Amino acid sequence: MTAMIEGGPRAAVDVRLRLVRPADAAPLAALCRANREYLRPWEPQRDDAYFTLEGQRGNVRDLLQAREAGEMWPGVILVDGRIAGRITLNNILRGPLQSCFVGYWVARDRAGRGVATEAVRQALDIAFGELRLHRVEAFTRVDNHASQRVLGRNGFTAVGVARRHIYVDGRWRDERFFERLAPWDDGTAPFPPA
Repeated sequence: MTAMIEGGPRAAVDVRLRLVRPADAAPLAALCRANREYLRPWEPQRDDAYFTLEGQRGNVRDLLQAREAGEMWPGVILVDGRIAGRITLNNILRGPLQSCFVGYWVARDRAGRGVATEAVRQALDIAFGELRLHRVEAFTRVDNHASQRVLGRNGFTAVGVARRHIYVDGRWRDERFFERLAPWDDGTAPFPPA
């Protein structure tokens, strides 16, 4: 899936998602190192090994194993063909729930340009299309207004606040909880129409 987005006074950029690949370990390690401080307030604490080539090889391997088990859809965000962030559809639940939650980040040099908004839009297409899910959920720290705008632009509804929901940046943080139902939801159909 590709889309062109306008970057204000900058030229339009091509944003697309694809599944993470083993060959992505090196560019992901470099991107994670370059954005370590930028992402620190929003991401769980990572040990130094996570930011190495070997750490990312292990991470990518774990992500792909979780995909094979049907637990997640792990993707990278490409901007003009280069990795600019990560996006995952996590904790895929089947049966009567048919749901997941989306998590994402975009490198500092791509933030505020519509990249995350477009990436989440495309991830919703995957969730509601290819994966045939009924609901996508998201959490943001209550003070992460940029991420809340991304979700709002993609039709998510704020549901409430989960108190002390995640341990990041040295303490337990409250998070705002969002949900988005499939466009085919009619209140009775368990799956999208064939």
